[in-house]
Amino acid sequence: MWNGRQDYGNLCAEPLVFAGPAQTNPALRSIAVKVAALSGGVGGARMLRGLAMLEDVEVTAIVNVGDDEMIYGLAVSPDIDTVIYTLAGQEGPQGWGLAQDSNSVMDSMEKFPIDTWFSIGDADLATNLFRTARLGQGWTLSQITTAQAAVFGVTASVLPVTDDPVRTEVRLEDEEWISFQTYFVDRRHQGDVVDVRFLGAWAARPAPGVLDAVRQADVVVIGPSNPPLSIWPILTVPGVADAVGDAQRVVAVSPLFSGRPLKGPADVVMRGLGLPHGNRGVLAAYDGLLDELVVDLADASDIDEIDTAVELRALDTRIADADSAAALAAELVKP
Repeated sequence: MWNGRQDYGNLCAEPLVFAGPAQTNPALRSIAVKVAALSGGVGGARMLRGLAMLEDVEVTAIVNVGDDEMIYGLAVSPDIDTVIYTLAGQEGPQGWGLAQDSNSVMDSMEKFPIDTWFSIGDADLATNLFRTARLGQGWTLSQITTAQAAVFGVTASVLPVTDDPVRTEVRLEDEEWISFQTYFVDRRHQGDVVDVRFLGAWAARPAPGVLDAVRQADVVVIGPSNPPLSIWPILTVPGVADAVGDAQRVVAVSPLFSGRPLKGPADVVMRGLGLPHGNRGVLAAYDGLLDELVVDLADASDIDEIDTAVELRALDTRIADADSAAALAAELVKP
């Protein structure tokens, strides 16, 4: 049983067929398999891109919503957008936002007494306007996400983990709780995180199709995402961790390379929450859930050095380009 909720932080509190320029590679092994993939951040989206490129693989993306926030009066869902934009081959150069987007609206906003700490591109603004309008009309986030994916030509199933509001907050040393976006974007993830919680999680319900996707999957893949900030918000929605724990096979990809992520604060956050260093910390973050953990080739020595019942495999986990992601994905879904 996953015990992250008990051991690491106050996690909850009251208050595909690839439709982008990188098409399916016929040289890849054809594997008939159902995959449920837990995704948050750029790493999770890139892993999904690789999975969606495989032949005869049915992919359901289950996406973190803890990063969602009302910004400038708009309902912003960064992880959902990053997944859809990446699957459509339209993600920005940093992995988030839209490629070749302009910033006329943000430039104009700076003339007003508004703190423009959170940048939204002009084309990205249209996505957020659509989401906000439909929420106001009574649509669920799942319905909106399905419509959004269709607009971008994405045929893989993309599901928010819940239609209910769940909001990630972190507490920095000697400070009060702040929202994820304040920490990550406004403060550029500076400062030591000593606790994390997900407001509304206990009252949330899995979105339609989420539990079925996990239960019916041949393999559940946890992408190379920040475990506490991107994956724990998914697992904390009631019923999800239990379903993952009962899944036929669960494989996680470590986001760390010699103990550090390529970018982002995963190692700092894990250390601040009392998790062990390196891939031992990844194992602890998913305690009781994993059958396999894939580490990067640079960490191949962990296979012999870490005493664990979880199978460790060393593969090339650098997946910035689509072909590398597909090659790794093919290895993950092999029986």
